[in-house]
Amino acid sequence: MYRTLKIVVVAAVAATALAATAASRGADTVQEKNKAVVKRFEEEFKNKANLNIVDELFAPDFVHQLPLPGVPPGREGLKGVGASIFQAFSHEKLRVNVELCMADGDHVITRTRVKAVHTGPFNGVPATGKEVGWTESTIFRLKDGKIVEMIGEGNFLGLMAQIGGLPPPPQQKPQAAGPR
Repeated sequence: MYRTLKIVVVAAVAATALAATAASRGADTVQEKNKAVVKRFEEEFKNKANLNIVDELFAPDFVHQLPLPGVPPGREGLKGVGASIFQAFSHEKLRVNVELCMADGDHVITRTRVKAVHTGPFNGVPATGKEVGWTESTIFRLKDGKIVEMIGEGNFLGLMAQIGGLPPPPQQKPQAAGPR
């Protein structure tokens, strides 16, 4: 009897471990597929200036959380942001490198580094011809293999400084040395 009970317990533990491993592999597979969708977006949309990829990879009810005033919601707003970037920074010379891509549940997080040449007006600053760079951090949420939400932050303050779109810092008057 004891031996039969021991065999049943060992079999139950093994079955539970196998089920947990299979579930983990399934989650890993979904996360890897989600990362592939996001990497494809980064490559097609940013490096190849393919605005139409948005219609393929993003859900019809997609919501963006981009801190840019006047950007309409949804896929059309995202395509508009891309078009304005490609007008200001020649897509032939714009390169996005995905430095980090991590998945957790239905979220994919990326950190990218962008290198470009300022070839057209951007936020009121005429083309300078300068080589510029900035970083972006983005959180994507996916459902059924489609991007349904995107929260992005880019170092556009640094970009504006590189193209001369910010006033120079105020000059501080030297302070006289005081008593020691």
